[in-house]
Amino acid sequence: MCGIIGILGKHEVAPQLVEALKRLEYRGYDSAGVATIDASGQLDRRRAVGKLVNLSDRLVHEPLSGHSGIGHTRWATHGAPTEVNAHPHRHGPVAVVHNGIIENFRDLRQELIAAGLTPESDTDTETVALLTAHHMAQGMAPIEAARATLARLHGAFALAFLFDGEDDLMIAARKGSPLAIGHGDDEMFVGSDAVALSPFTDRITYLEEGDHAVLTREGAKIFDAQGQQTNRDITRIDVGATAIDKGGYRHFMAKEIAEQPSVLGDVLNHYIKDGRIVLPDGLDFAGVDRLTLAACGTAYLAGYVAKYWFERLAGLPCDLDVASEFRYREPPLSGKSWGIFISQSGETADTLAALHYAQDRVAKTIGVVNVGTSAIARDTDIALPTMAGIEVCVASSKAFTCQLAVLAVLAIKAAQDRGRLTDEEAARHIDDLRSIPALLNQALTVSDECRALADWLAEAQDVLYLGRGALYPVALEGALKLKELSYIHAEGYASGELKHGPIALIDRNVPVVVVAPRDALFEKTVSNMQEVMARHGQVLLVSDAQGIAEAGDGIRAGLTMPTGGGLFQPILYAVPMQYLAYHTAVAKGTDVDQPRNLAKSVTVE
Repeated sequence: MCGIIGILGKHEVAPQLVEALKRLEYRGYDSAGVATIDASGQLDRRRAVGKLVNLSDRLVHEPLSGHSGIGHTRWATHGAPTEVNAHPHRHGPVAVVHNGIIENFRDLRQELIAAGLTPESDTDTETVALLTAHHMAQGMAPIEAARATLARLHGAFALAFLFDGEDDLMIAARKGSPLAIGHGDDEMFVGSDAVALSPFTDRITYLEEGDHAVLTREGAKIFDAQGQQTNRDITRIDVGATAIDKGGYRHFMAKEIAEQPSVLGDVLNHYIKDGRIVLPDGLDFAGVDRLTLAACGTAYLAGYVAKYWFERLAGLPCDLDVASEFRYREPPLSGKSWGIFISQSGETADTLAALHYAQDRVAKTIGVVNVGTSAIARDTDIALPTMAGIEVCVASSKAFTCQLAVLAVLAIKAAQDRGRLTDEEAARHIDDLRSIPALLNQALTVSDECRALADWLAEAQDVLYLGRGALYPVALEGALKLKELSYIHAEGYASGELKHGPIALIDRNVPVVVVAPRDALFEKTVSNMQEVMARHGQVLLVSDAQGIAEAGDGIRAGLTMPTGGGLFQPILYAVPMQYLAYHTAVAKGTDVDQPRNLAKSVTVE
């Protein structure tokens, strides 16, 4: 959510700032801006609503010079997406960019208004600039004024400050929202993540909770939450791993769907060697009495699938929570239980807060994350990488299936540790899991069929998705994807719940997508389909060849999936859910990679 870039450089910085912001577009935004300090020490800024091309156009007509600057892509929280609300915010000698939410900004704003300062925007961020400028007007130097401001702020923030007349100074601070420092040769950089910084440097320092840093071109002095100077490690990143390229595809989402067989293969090769599951030390489930899983959005639905696996394979009770609700209901947690926290970015604010709630209440915490340097990766006892690589499209695809793969490995390991599987049974489940990448390659061929169905789905105002067992969360994921990408109202239901309300919605104008491989539950699902068709509902059945054949002639259309995968078919069936949403969005002409109002990394509550 939002993106920050800051540069103390050697070259004209405005074009560099815009290029870096382009690499952060995947995080979601609705306005953008940059501020620079020119050769005379003058601070100035340019802002624009909408896509970065609008900011680029403005800079052509109203250029900014200088070798020092900050930039921002804003996802609106306080105040509408307008130019006056866009970042950087400036008051007098101070310009600020900010990710997060300042929770006490109203109290601070009233205090500043009483002191004679007049806000121009509706944002919480402007309060930071106003307060810092107020401190400077009272005689404080820039560093002192920024520190005094930071001490007054409540909430979550990543901040970068730039000061009029200070070409060789930038201040960065982090509390709750991620922020990284890049080290160059007589240059220094600040960014929301390594993706923004990788064109400039491969040496990154991740600020810890409560840190602030004073940057000059010579380097960075970092201070902890108590104000004591401290050292933070410099990490070398794989610049190639942060490359952003569509690879010839029309959209990033299409590319990321197609990458799933490859990245799933990487995940399984990492965790399964010579037919055995290989995990870090300390992951023995023998004495665990319960699991608690917490996540948000698509990651929550990955956890939902895993709940079926843990309980069925390992006989291990599993609680699942939407992370944003978890700590507020104050669940009692057993000292013999483990917590598993799932997040693509590893910075999801609600999931991180759920982790912190659980840390002292459970025996062990596990992070299932795609970013190994993230807060969740650092704060959990054991972090398990999902190895999906960078995912640019806001709507998750390969990150979801990689999360499922890691959770499947954990479920098999839990079953083995708890004596629930013989060696032969465990080997069969591992073989089923290892078969998934090849089956995914076959599943990708449904793309053309999904494209052919897209015009029909695009005309709908409502779509229902039905599934049973571990395919029920896949139905939920299908509905979520359609909502995210095409803006069509869609809901997922357990098939057995059809008669408990959703059937009232059925008519000939409501497509019903049924996710149902030919398994032990298939006949029950066919009965639900008959109830839909009896009311003129239009059924799209996603099943294997045998299931499609047994369903009969009453369905509107069928998508034939490959047979195999055992209990881990939900990974396979994610693909048609993704393609249906993708092609429907393309048919409607929506912004596939950056859907309206959505952000890739939700780092505020």
